Amino acid sequence: MDRRQFLKRSSSTAAAATVLAGHQMAKAAASERLRVGVVGGGGRAFSLNCTFASNPNAEIVAIADLDSAKRDKAVAEVTKRQGTKPAAEKDFRRLIDDYKLDALVVGTPDHWHAIPTIMACQAGIDVYVEKPDGHNIVEGQTMVAALKKHKRVVQMGSQHRSTDRIKTALEFIRTGALGRCMVAKAWESTKQGPIGFPPDSEPPAGIDYDFWLGAAPKRPFNRNRFHGRWRWFYDYGTGDLGNDGVHRLDMAVAALSAACEAQGDPVPGLPKKIQASGGKWYFDDAQEFPDTLQVNYEYHSGEHRKLLTYEMRIWAPYAFHGQSEGAAVYGDKGYILIGNTGWSAYTARNKLIKEVKGDSFEGPHVQNFIDCIKSRDKPACDLETVGHPASVLCHAGNIAARVGRQLTFDAKTETFENDPEANALRTRPEYRKPWVLPEV
Repeated sequence: MDRRQFLKRSSSTAAAATVLAGHQMAKAAASERLRVGVVGGGGRAFSLNCTFASNPNAEIVAIADLDSAKRDKAVAEVTKRQGTKPAAEKDFRRLIDDYKLDALVVGTPDHWHAIPTIMACQAGIDVYVEKPDGHNIVEGQTMVAALKKHKRVVQMGSQHRSTDRIKTALEFIRTGALGRCMVAKAWESTKQGPIGFPPDSEPPAGIDYDFWLGAAPKRPFNRNRFHGRWRWFYDYGTGDLGNDGVHRLDMAVAALSAACEAQGDPVPGLPKKIQASGGKWYFDDAQEFPDTLQVNYEYHSGEHRKLLTYEMRIWAPYAFHGQSEGAAVYGDKGYILIGNTGWSAYTARNKLIKEVKGDSFEGPHVQNFIDCIKSRDKPACDLETVGHPASVLCHAGNIAARVGRQLTFDAKTETFENDPEANALRTRPEYRKPWVLPEV
């Protein structure tokens, strides 16, 4: 029996549940653990390193990061948590080529999501990739094509999909208690500060900045375009719509889909019409993406049309509906609010009828990924059916904001009808060699 077959027969759920509840258990035997490589050592990647290292049925065998300081910190923390020291690499390709991995975890900036994911799929490795799926629509499409061709399990890191918080909310919505639902909303109203206009400078010592740029255009180093702040620039990120909005939009779509099931309507799928209003209206700084934004997504599937609205006010020092970031579905009998720490449902007269507390811990999402590697079932945030469609909403919303007009979307081709300018923004103008998208 090989290691994968043994893993399929091993009983891991109880042990993993104990870890996820906060009580560290001893690791499973080495022959039973998934061999995991992680691309990234800081930010979200650091959290994922911790969570995978704490899971009894996984062992991180190597970590790759272009920043030696972040890589060394992650190596030290993983060693403490799992009891074995992972190898430290600069080049993620070493992980794919040299370590006989079962799974690759991609916790990089957005512009480095697609290429490692596609290469891992081609090498027969399953992938956990952070959100959004890629830097743009075409990258996401190529990632989906790779997972389908090579029959890989690819979980996108919208961890709320595996929480009891969301599962219980969807169960409630499916009872039909909200009545006929036509409108959903997602929002961000967490105040953030400006990033200023710092001058260009030399890259920090020990950083391969050219490698970090990857497919993005060659530019002088600027600390605004590096750790943490890269997300605000077209070359590397997807703005706050792709950063946090992807979670809220996916929550809203999941809730609206549950309402459609309850009322016998087709699930929404991807929208037909997309219109955005807003821009850089508040912060006077180097950010390129809007700080104030409203995007309307109009769904034409089925007899009854649906509307999903996303609102971003990242300068607001107060919460909307009591949630600084969240999602809601509105029906003709009541409505539901879903936040990061639970959900609450109300009648038509705003009477609270049910409330459930919860959290957004990624542990269950990691365990779901591990379980699906063994079962070969689709994970909770399967890239093809859940993660990529949620990411498309973000990319399409950003494109609508940039062109400044309503767009008509073809869900089959994921293109914009009769709009060359918008379609040009579905991908990069050019991929800087050698970092072109792999052919699938």
